[in-house]
Parts: sequence; structure tokens; C-alpha cells
Amino acid sequence: MLKQYLLLISCCIIGSVLQAQKTTAIRCGSLLDTRNGVVLNNQVLLVRDNKIESITAASAFDQKTDTTIDLSDYFVLPGMIDCHTHVLLQGDITSDDYAAQLLRESIPYRTLRAARSAGISLQNGFTTIRDLETEGALYADVDIKKAINNGIIPGPRMQVATRAINTVGHYAISPRDYNWELDLPKGIQEINGADEARKAVREQIAHGADWIKIYADRGYYQQPDGSFRSLSNFTTEEINAIGDETIRSRKKMAVHAMTRDGILASIRAGAVSIEHGSGMDDECIQLMVEKGVYWCPTIYINAYVAAGRAKTGSNINVEFVKAGPSIFKKAYAAGVKIAYGTDIGGYDWNEPQAKDFEYMVQWGMPAIKAIQTATTVAASLLDLQGQVGVLQPGAFADIIAIKGDPLKDIRLLQQVQWVMKNGIIYKSPK
Repeated sequence: MLKQYLLLISCCIIGSVLQAQKTTAIRCGSLLDTRNGVVLNNQVLLVRDNKIESITAASAFDQKTDTTIDLSDYFVLPGMIDCHTHVLLQGDITSDDYAAQLLRESIPYRTLRAARSAGISLQNGFTTIRDLETEGALYADVDIKKAINNGIIPGPRMQVATRAINTVGHYAISPRDYNWELDLPKGIQEINGADEARKAVREQIAHGADWIKIYADRGYYQQPDGSFRSLSNFTTEEINAIGDETIRSRKKMAVHAMTRDGILASIRAGAVSIEHGSGMDDECIQLMVEKGVYWCPTIYINAYVAAGRAKTGSNINVEFVKAGPSIFKKAYAAGVKIAYGTDIGGYDWNEPQAKDFEYMVQWGMPAIKAIQTATTVAASLLDLQGQVGVLQPGAFADIIAIKGDPLKDIRLLQQVQWVMKNGIIYKSPK
């Protein structure tokens, strides 16, 4: 009798949950299947609660739903993914711009600004982001992620890297030329030696890091033959300790590395993604293909900061801009897995977050492949395959809509009109 009673109670609870789930039919004029790279016309997306339940031709859809949304005049695609953001930064062309944030703004104040940045990313149609370190704001990115997950503030689903790691004295954009008697904030967690490297990884994971990020090189320069080199930040023992501890902890390592001096050592230490890589060479490209390493090229930021940094005496970004098309074409032709990442926060949040797509297409990547860098490829990098970056049954209801076909004009992705994340609408046409 008790067993039957418990079964009845369980059925009632399950029935109540199912009854509470709301269904929404979204009528789509055009729908992009990012897995297969094809456009489907006149489809109906059925969303139940926060998941996509089905995709059906409009002519065959006859199910009753709680809500119907008419996007029949729109092009519908999955919410985009930005694999390299900094919600706790607000643009830093020069070292003075950077120092102003670290030295004049408290971490609580920067966190409030970061909440705004996260909201902007969502409004831009980026429903998932990987935020690659807080630049001196310690573990505030974990709080932003938690506040979003708990429905306190609007924002994309997040994976975070907390503090990032470098060796003592080797972080080029930390505040400099100040009174040496002052213990000033640092933009990273500094280590010396393999033991401190392992400890830093463990500390960051204990505080909520999803990823471990390191800065592998600095002091970038161009050689007479046009190739780029730099100074390495870590000894072999240090970088290998970080990579080993990250892998042992079942996490992944993302690496800021511009040239072969940082890239090759990082890949050998277990890097999963190379960030920027603006001066990579053919050997780097070959090893990335062999090891299946992802590349986040962060293209637009080079153009954004180049002129301002040149005025302060650093011309290297100008040279990276010149080399960009050739390096990108080589990497794409070789089969490097390119994931969309902007470094926004490094440039102002009022600038377009979808700007990098333009460069990709101009440099020979088909528009559908460019979109896949911010959907299926990015989802794979984040281990979220089938959950985000696709419109298919079982995926999260992360959906955006624009006017016009981005396969014909990729710039339209800078004008997202409608945004749904996790089944909730955050932006609609006026």
C-alpha cells in the first residue's frame, strides 16, 4: 500500500512539472541549420520550457501551444558564441587606459560595469561566451556567471577563466612606472617555478575557474624576413606543470600566444586553444592541425588598437594587421579549427561584437563557415556540442533573428533584432 501511495505521489509531481512547462511555436521565414550549412524556409520551431523540442515545416505544424511568435519575416539562427571576451574590462588601447581601471576602480565597481557588459553581449546575439580572465578583478567573473545563472541579471551562459597566470614581471600591460614602494594590483596571478604554477591552477579551479588561461609570450618583434618572434614567459618546467595540472583536474588550457615562441611550447604543454596567434608561422599551423588545437584569431581588436598604440611607440599591432590576411588564409586552408573570439572588453563594449565575421569573409572564408566558427565549432571547443550553436531537438532554446540573409551579407549579424536565451526572450523588434 505504501509503495502504491509513493508511486501515486511521484506521478502527481511529474504531472505537475509537465503541466508547468510552457510551449512556444516560433514561425521562421528562414532558418539556418548550422550543422549541415543549409537554409530551411517556412519552418516552425517548437520550444518547450528552455529546450527546442522539434522543427517542423509550417505547412505540417498543427500543435496547440501556449504562445506563438511570428518571425516569418526574419532569418533565424542559433544564438552565437564568443570564445574570447573580458566582461571586466572596458577597453584599453594604451597601458594608461588599463592602469586607470585597475588603480581607480574598485572590484565591486568593475563588477557592476561587467554586469552591463554581459547584458550587451546578450543583446548582440551572443548567448554563450567564454570569458578569458578578469584582469585584476580576481574571481568576479564567477560572481557574474552565478548571478546570470540565478536570474539576477541578464546575460549569456558563461564559462570563465578567473585570473590567468603569468610569471613575475612578465605581464606587459600591468601598471608600470609607479612608485615601487607600492604593492599595486596585478592583471594576472604571478608565479615562479613549477610548484607555484601547480598551486595557481589548483587555487583558480577551487574558486570556480572553468578554464585555465596563461600568457605565454611577450616582447613581440618582427624579423627582417617578415616573420614574428617574442620572448617566452615560462620555463619548460613551469608551462608543463600548468598544462599537466590542468589536464589532471579535467579542465582545459587557453593560451595567449602571438608567435611560435609561445605557441609551440603551449601546444606541447597541452593547450586546447591558442588566443590571438597574430604572428604564427607555418610550423605553428601544422602542429595545431596535427593536435586538433583551436584558434581564436581575435581579428578586429588588432585594427582597433593599432593606431593608438603606434602613437605611444609600439608599432607591432600595425604589423600584425598587415600580416593578418595571409596568416588567416594559410590557417583556414590547412584545416585549423577556427573558433570565433573577439577579445571585446579589450576594445570598447559599444563597438560591434560581430565585426570579426567581416574580416573572415573578406579573407576568403565562406559566410556559412564564418557563422559556424561562432556556432558549431565554438560549441565543440566549449564541450557544448548539441546544446548550443545549433537549432535541433534537445538543444537549449538559444535563438536569434535578423532581417536579411547573413549568407549574402555577413554584416547583418551586427544588427540582431530578436534574442531568446534558454527559452526567455531578451530582445524584440521595436
